[in-house]
Parts: sequence; C-alpha cells; structure tokens
Amino acid sequence: MTRTLAMVIFPGFQLLDAAGPIAAFEIAERYCPGAYALSVLAPGGGQVRSSSGVAFAAEALADGPFDTVVISGGDGTRALPQLAEIVAWLRRTPIRRPASVCSGAYLLAEAGLLDGRRATTHWGRTDDFARRYPKVRLDADRIFIRDGEVWTSAGISAGIDLALAMVEADLGAEIARRVAQQLVVHQRRPGGQSQFSALIDLGGRSGRFSELMDWMRGHLGEPLTVERLAEQAAMSPRNFARAFAAETGTTPAKAVERLRL
Repeated sequence: MTRTLAMVIFPGFQLLDAAGPIAAFEIAERYCPGAYALSVLAPGGGQVRSSSGVAFAAEALADGPFDTVVISGGDGTRALPQLAEIVAWLRRTPIRRPASVCSGAYLLAEAGLLDGRRATTHWGRTDDFARRYPKVRLDADRIFIRDGEVWTSAGISAGIDLALAMVEADLGAEIARRVAQQLVVHQRRPGGQSQFSALIDLGGRSGRFSELMDWMRGHLGEPLTVERLAEQAAMSPRNFARAFAAETGTTPAKAVERLRL
C-alpha cells in the first residue's frame, strides 16, 4: 500500500523541520519501494524561501485525501493571519494522520485539530502556545506525542524522531532502525524523552547557568544541595530554585540527578 504523504511549508519555514522528516521518509521508501508517495506543498506553490534563505520547490495545496500531512514549523508561524489558507485547507482536507514539527503545531491548533488532545511544540513557544490554545492539553516536555492519529513534535531535530516513529508504525521496527542507521542518528529517542534535557546541558534557555553546570559536573561526587548550588550562583536559595526551574524546565535536584546518571 502506498501512503500519500505531504510536507506543508510556507514562507519563513525552518529548513530542518521539513528536510529532516523528508529524508527519513525518502530513505524508508528506498527500503520499501512504494511505501510512500511524497510531495511538498505550499499556498500557491512555486519557490518557497525558508528562514535560512534556502528555497524549496513546492506544489500548490491539493485537495487530497492524504494518508499523512506534516506541517513544518518556523518563524513564519508567527504571522498566522498570512497562513489562513493552510488553516482552511487543513479543516476541509481528508487527512488520516495530521502531524506537525516544532511550531507547526500552531497551524494544527488553529484548525481545531488539537482541541482536547495532548500535543507538544518547541520549548521556546510553549508559554505562548498555551495562552493561545487553552483547549489543547499541552505537554511541553515531550520530544513527540501521538494522540490517536494526530502527531506533534518538539523543535527542529525532533521532526526526525517523529518521522522515524511514523515509519516504525507503518513499516515495522526493523525498517525504522535501518533508516536511523542511514541517517546516522545515534539512537531513536522515544517520545517520552524530555526535550528539556538539552536545556539542562546548555545551562538554560539563555545559558544563564552554564558556568554553574560546568561547576556541578566537577563536583558530582559531593552533596549538591539547593543551598550549596545557590551559594555557588550567588543567589538566595529560594530565588535560585525559582530561576533555575524557569531557565531549564526542571528542579535543581532533578538536574543533579540527570548529570549523575
């Protein structure tokens, strides 16, 4: 059975949001010829420029039906009124498995496809997303989420994880493993893995605690209480705990546990 699969892009889309899943499905097609019929769609079609300046050639939005539609994310989703054509298309087009990468979740939510469902998006957009779409059960800590046949993923590289999980659902674990090997992906991350783990390693959203994280790595064999970490950061324990959680999405104790593991 050939699955019709469309990647939907728009001006200002994030290049890897689209290219990563496209590569995964293209390689799966090599191993299972006829598995996917892939197209790239955009309002009006033609050359569509990404946020990096690199353009993709796209066909105009088609009526479908489609087995799978993946909506790219990117800075272009900040101009939602300009993307009304995609939203209207999502509402009227028969799609068995709608999906999004990164902030592409905004378009699924705008079309009402995420109402009452669990979903995720890039960690940097979660606060805004939650305010805009209170009907969506946002789980900001997931790499990707499948709720029924609606799939959403976190930022950028998580689109590859989402695509590999779809390949596994369609073609089995062995094909998905071989695709991951060809992509030189170290491992296929499960959807339940925390997207905030990378923030811990980087010292937070802004890098505010990067020096503290380096210090923690050098003292993992010692007691690392909130009080000691706060002293090292030159902050009060209460203010430190609040600021650290806001920066990394987790508590100091959980961060220490992750580093030790």
